[in-house]
Amino acid sequence: MHRTLWAFATILCCLASPAEAAGIQLLQSDPALSGAIWYPCATEPTHVALGNLSVDADFDLKGVKDCPVTGAARLPLVIYSHGRGGFFGQQHDTAEALADAGFVVAAINHPGDTANDSSRRNTLSVWESRPVDIVRLLDFMLKEWKDRAVIDPAKVGFFGFSLGGATGFVLMGTRPDFARIAGLCKETTGACAELHNGVTPPEPIHDARIRAAVIIDPAPGLLTRENLAVVKVPFQFWRSKFGGPGVGDGSGTERVAEGLPGKPEIHVVPAGHFAFLAPCSPELAAAVPRICTDVPAGFDRAGFHREFNAAVVTFFREQLSGGDH
Repeated sequence: MHRTLWAFATILCCLASPAEAAGIQLLQSDPALSGAIWYPCATEPTHVALGNLSVDADFDLKGVKDCPVTGAARLPLVIYSHGRGGFFGQQHDTAEALADAGFVVAAINHPGDTANDSSRRNTLSVWESRPVDIVRLLDFMLKEWKDRAVIDPAKVGFFGFSLGGATGFVLMGTRPDFARIAGLCKETTGACAELHNGVTPPEPIHDARIRAAVIIDPAPGLLTRENLAVVKVPFQFWRSKFGGPGVGDGSGTERVAEGLPGKPEIHVVPAGHFAFLAPCSPELAAAVPRICTDVPAGFDRAGFHREFNAAVVTFFREQLSGGDH
């Protein structure tokens, strides 16, 4: 099992293909598909306003709105799932890097579990609705998106952060261990109360179209060595050393890492959970300091993301595009 502490300088040297720019289309006509699509574009990127997709802060998306798709046809597709209470663009820099490298990336808000909508948060239903959301997005991209002809449906990847990472494991075959959580949680509200009151947990929803995945600091509670053993899809695994909201002190993701099947790439980053979010603009840091303050103090999030994004691009390039982009 390969382990490393944030050391990818050689990867940066190996990415010889010049970066282009990320085209971006905003999805905002359907509440169930509210988000964005990034893709290769030959025009210089600029700031993209979110319009009615705003989350009350400037996340500084970069791209060319509605730019024509460039590059070869049959591009690989990566589907993104955000963390608990997050939104589709919280790791936009990684989406932009993938688009620069010749990928199509699609991300949506998970209805009921976003920064502006907590109606399903902390309920059992989110373990059904989140995978359903990703299946819906994948169906849309392959069957309805106006530029769907550029996608190779045999080259689908998944990228998930925090609860989005756990969502990815479910989609790849894991059956969440609700009995384990029922035995651990003491809360009298939310999912714990539902489990103690005999509410039947949802059946997991899988999607065999996913051929590779990047899983980042997944919410660890429902994941065990036993239920992860069924995962056969190749994946790259990242965890923060110091943890944070949703993943505890880091010991939970360490336990998950020790129980992963096969020999996946495992990367341990000497920082907290939010270090995986895109580097913050000064405006965002002032508006939402909680997600912009790194542990330990002085951690270079921008420098880390240059290396993190390069490693993610390299992994998906090797797994999905055979080095042809």
